[in-house]
Amino acid sequence: MALAAVAAGADGLIVEVHNDPENAKCDGYQSIKPARFDELINKIRPVAKIVGRDI
Repeated sequence: MALAAVAAGADGLIVEVHNDPENAKCDGYQSIKPARFDELINKIRPVAKIVGRDI
């Protein structure tokens, strides 16, 4: 969804990141770990460039 949003011209994304999502006080089920966030950003960066955006 994040890649599609960037490709469609989204101005921003909200991504919850947590070191230990299983033990987060709230919203852990929708959080990703920092390493996964880094992977996501690395996938988003070239898509953003194609549509004339920068991260």
